[in-house]
Amino acid sequence: MKKSVKLFAASVCAATMLLSACGGSGNTTADATGSVETDPNAIINAYGCEPQNPLITTNTNETCGGNPIDLMYAKLVAFDNEGNAKNEVADSITANEDNTVYTIKLKDGWKFTDGTPVTAESFTKAWSYGANAKNAQVSSGFFANIAGYDDLQNADALTGNEQLSGLKVEDDKTFTVTLSAASSTFPIQVGYTAFAPLPESFFQDPASFGEHPVGNGQYKFDSWNHNQDIKLVRNDDYKGNFPAKNGGIDFKVYTDTEPAYADVSGGNLDIMDTVPNSAVKTFQSDGNVQAINNPGSVFQSFTFAANMKHFGLDQEGRLRRQAISMAIDRNQVNEKLNGNLNTVATEWTSPVTPGYNDKLEGNDVLTYNPDKAKQLWEQANAISAWGADDKFQIAYNADNGSKDQWDAICNQISKTLGITAEGAPYPTFKEMRTAVSKRQITTAFRSGWQPDYPSPESYLVSLYASSAADGNGSNDGDYKNPAFDDFMAKAAAAKSTDEANKFYQQGEQILFQDMPAVPLWYTSTKAVAAKNVQNVATNWKNEPDYASLAKPAA
Repeated sequence: MKKSVKLFAASVCAATMLLSACGGSGNTTADATGSVETDPNAIINAYGCEPQNPLITTNTNETCGGNPIDLMYAKLVAFDNEGNAKNEVADSITANEDNTVYTIKLKDGWKFTDGTPVTAESFTKAWSYGANAKNAQVSSGFFANIAGYDDLQNADALTGNEQLSGLKVEDDKTFTVTLSAASSTFPIQVGYTAFAPLPESFFQDPASFGEHPVGNGQYKFDSWNHNQDIKLVRNDDYKGNFPAKNGGIDFKVYTDTEPAYADVSGGNLDIMDTVPNSAVKTFQSDGNVQAINNPGSVFQSFTFAANMKHFGLDQEGRLRRQAISMAIDRNQVNEKLNGNLNTVATEWTSPVTPGYNDKLEGNDVLTYNPDKAKQLWEQANAISAWGADDKFQIAYNADNGSKDQWDAICNQISKTLGITAEGAPYPTFKEMRTAVSKRQITTAFRSGWQPDYPSPESYLVSLYASSAADGNGSNDGDYKNPAFDDFMAKAAAAKSTDEANKFYQQGEQILFQDMPAVPLWYTSTKAVAAKNVQNVATNWKNEPDYASLAKPAA
């Protein structure tokens, strides 16, 4: 979730201050029809997809499950559409002098939708469960900087109930967090899904809970009909900053974007957070929909599997990875297949991320250069020859209508390098993600990242830090480089925005050398809504502001 802090964000208040001092929500946008009376109980039918895993906060790192979960859970802090943070369940988050210990106090009155209170232990037990290797949670790596995390990584020696030693409950409304290394970003990071609280009912039966989750957010769970829909209804007991302006969200599961777009056009679907390839050049002039096209934060790439033949983290592998990247004409694909609506990648975060720099040394590896690509490929062949039976493949999910894109990329690679390159489709996103999670894919594979919080850290650490590899996070290529990790640690302990950004950028320069993935472009926020839907807006994660959506009163 890819889906995804910052003292270092221009749009985020200082992390060591009370976050409630941040700006207002800014989470409504009037449509062209002007002011109309809306129905507060209207259900919004939204485009969705089948989640990879049960709906558990610490075991969801993709948008199919992440979007419903985010609406069901209020975290310590919440973000408005521009990425500004406000205290939500937290009354205060206070750091010691060197940002290694945080004291967190909770507001009164918060309850889960089963009526039980949200307490300090609701957070400490949930975080410990997520960190505990016995529980094999995909977001485990997010807790790596909390003291005691390393002690919970030998699954064979654990029961799954052990707690992080760095978490201490002082009373029902207060707990402290001791970190293993300084982090000025921690007070914003806790706005990510994995840091949500969980009620006691979760620990009694996690499997059952994942099918019928209990949260404390804007919406409460109603039902999940697998491969059909996930229904949420408004939570009238929600006490946070962004209450729902509709009666609920019904996420309709689609396996093809084309019929979904047709349903929006026909008024049978209210909001869709993507646009099929067939409509990217026309959706903004389509009079049957409301079109949204905003600068985006979603990073698109393909990742090299750790066990790929000829593509290891050695001299041969680095040469081939760079050659593959320089064999792709990103501008051509973006223009012909994406309507030139995306922004071609120049580094490893996004243009709307604080600290973004499109002039980093080494980023020429992202520029189409067929002559250089051939040269690098031949240098790699001198180390270990590319065999006649060898082929380069990119696995992707076919249910998002991206076949033409991957065919075009593979055709460019084939033409430039004189090799066989081809797409390797999986029927659904869920099937592809399951194969990635189980490390069953031995080729390159489609990857992307929706930031979890507005910071370079959310991209770089989540996707490429050693602590997030081996199933402990979202480093699905299991990339490991101690030099890169060192720069990330220095950035986390930095005392100023400029200092932190320099460390992040030095880490990015290492990525340009190693190429654990091939950055392609930053996805613009392309979405469509039915004509009668009110308050259509998107947020810093490229997602619709679901809670603000409304329909006219009958």
